[in-house]
Amino acid sequence: MIIILYVVGLSVLALAAVWLAVRITPLQPVSAAGQTVRVGAAPLDLSLSGPGQLDLFGQTIPTRPHFDGPIRPRLELTRIKEDAEVARLLRSGDHERLTLEVGRKLASGWIRYGAWETAVAAGLVALPLAAWTGLRRMPPGRTILVLTSGLALVTAVNAVGFYLLASDTPQALRDVRSLQDLVGDSPLAPVPQAEGPRLGDVRAVALGDSTAAGTGNRPLPDPTDLDRACGRSADSYPQALARANDWNVLNLACSGATVRDGILGVQILGEQVAPPQFAQAQRATDASAVMISVGANDVRWSDLVQLCAISPSCDDRASTAFFQNRLTRFALDYRRLLRLLTALPHHPVVLVNEYYDPFGPDISCLRDEGLTPRKVQVLRSRLTALNAVLRQGAETAGFTTVKPDFEGHGLCSAQPYVQGPTDRAPLHPTAAGALAIALADQKALPRGNDERG
Repeated sequence: MIIILYVVGLSVLALAAVWLAVRITPLQPVSAAGQTVRVGAAPLDLSLSGPGQLDLFGQTIPTRPHFDGPIRPRLELTRIKEDAEVARLLRSGDHERLTLEVGRKLASGWIRYGAWETAVAAGLVALPLAAWTGLRRMPPGRTILVLTSGLALVTAVNAVGFYLLASDTPQALRDVRSLQDLVGDSPLAPVPQAEGPRLGDVRAVALGDSTAAGTGNRPLPDPTDLDRACGRSADSYPQALARANDWNVLNLACSGATVRDGILGVQILGEQVAPPQFAQAQRATDASAVMISVGANDVRWSDLVQLCAISPSCDDRASTAFFQNRLTRFALDYRRLLRLLTALPHHPVVLVNEYYDPFGPDISCLRDEGLTPRKVQVLRSRLTALNAVLRQGAETAGFTTVKPDFEGHGLCSAQPYVQGPTDRAPLHPTAAGALAIALADQKALPRGNDERG
């Protein structure tokens, strides 16, 4: 009976050690295809097969391929930058070798992680057993027997879960040719430069949505049809930067733009068709700064606010699932945009603007609109999640994020930086709000950059 209790106790300890080891063993870094990825294991799953996990800018995305076993790969993107080896292979045209490198290095990282995880699991068993045998004052021979039995059992449990049931994982990782293979994203393709002469006198470029366009404020003095369709304003923050510094700023932002439809692809605006903003930006070959405001339309922020206003609550399962789905999709599209920005040959400074909190502490003026403090709290949490994706993605690519300061100037304040419910573009920056964004961007620019005209 005592022997059975020992075996059961050791088995429970071994299983607990493997479970904890999977959670605490450091992920192993590998670099391939110009990206640095940390390789480890996803949290244990009782099913015997399923997807792995890709952590992208704080978003957990299931991998496209499925893996055998309860212990499955977890991959965390930590750097987006073309390294020297990748550049050499691309120049030589040896794409096959490059794609083979990706899978080989991921598999190598997984095997290294397995070795570390086994050692950590063994240590997690040895420590409590050593303490227990010491408290029981067991003789040396029996102590060695207990420790050996515990280590043998945890090694066996780990071998079954990691090396036997997940034996096909290294080969499955070797078959990966790119991170797109893991998540089903389309391969990175360059955005062709738009037709037209080189814009050598452009000092900075703004890409993005209605926040950068300045929608709802004073119109441009001589707007084109596309300027009108995009809602571009003379009071947008790119125009404020241009006036303050005597810069030529190319503002390509357009109301309703997303990464897919607007920045990297065409945007249909009734009878107007806006060419991809990134394609136009590539003509500005001497621009030393690129400013980005994107993400709100990708997650359908305006729809979420309107739905929240008319619904009894904002955190129901349906709307929460919708938001998470859109945020995950945005993370993938945003990654593609970041990779294209890192590949710009003139290497401009890139500023990614986070979104401001439009509400502030006082929301009394929104009571008739159906927005309660609880609803605003939910909306603010979703805005925080979007900003986290923007921030983590920019940091991964080596870019700078900017958070404009709207404190004391919320929607219901005496001097709001945000347009109200009856204005032309509710929740969008006023002229003063756009100026606050411009000041934050200028402060974030390197000193030599903002002094050079």
